[in-house]
Amino acid sequence: MYRFLLTRQWVSLTLFAVLLIPAMIELGFWQLHRHEARVERNDLVAQNLEGTPVPVAELTSPGHEIPKDDTWRTVTAKGRYDTAHEVVVRQRTSSDGKQGYFVVTPLRLDDGRFVLVNRGWVTAGQDLTKFPTVPKPPAGEVTVTGRLLADETTAASSIKDRKGLPGRQVMLINGDKLSKELPGKILGGYVQLTKTAPAPGGKQPERVAPPDHSSIGPHLAYAIQWWVFAAGVPFGWWVLVRRERRERAAAATDTAPDVAASEPVTAN
Repeated sequence: MYRFLLTRQWVSLTLFAVLLIPAMIELGFWQLHRHEARVERNDLVAQNLEGTPVPVAELTSPGHEIPKDDTWRTVTAKGRYDTAHEVVVRQRTSSDGKQGYFVVTPLRLDDGRFVLVNRGWVTAGQDLTKFPTVPKPPAGEVTVTGRLLADETTAASSIKDRKGLPGRQVMLINGDKLSKELPGKILGGYVQLTKTAPAPGGKQPERVAPPDHSSIGPHLAYAIQWWVFAAGVPFGWWVLVRRERRERAAAATDTAPDVAASEPVTAN
């Protein structure tokens, strides 16, 4: 009754089903790992944002690569803004999705070293070849508070670092790339500004909001979905087999010779 399973068509279909099941199971675990990574990241961001501020020099130094556990830590730094070496970072969006620039201003610390401070977002204006109008930071000594982040790289951000940009415009916030322009050593990573004391007067760049750490995303639902699909493959295969068997049985019945009609008629 099931000899048709040995045909090329059914052997191919069965092999495909057999290979499809572990692939779907693996895709489910991939989505589960993404869910776990998202939960871990959310917990880290929440914990670090709520932590007690510490001086930035306690967490980083020149050439230091910020570890994941220290990202989004709240830090403080005291110094003077160096607007002569201020740059803008292209292709960044505001809170409402508008294209513009991040304003990155080096802060010269009391010991002569520098730390990069992302002061926030400004509109790009009409002429992208010119340095935009940027609100000035407070003059004199200030204390800044912000979130510590690692230097941006193309590998981590997928933002391609381009050459030949207009003066004082960059694609990535990266201390190594800006260190040659500064008259002193630069701390690894950068500070995403949240507060300045004394408070600056007038309009300032739009502050960059922290990442949303309340949503876990759809990855867990996707994982369950893949596993349901994997469980459904053998059921679907069996449904197809049963249907094929019925169709073949019906076709055999329709083509069978009528024995009664084929018997010769004898005269009495």
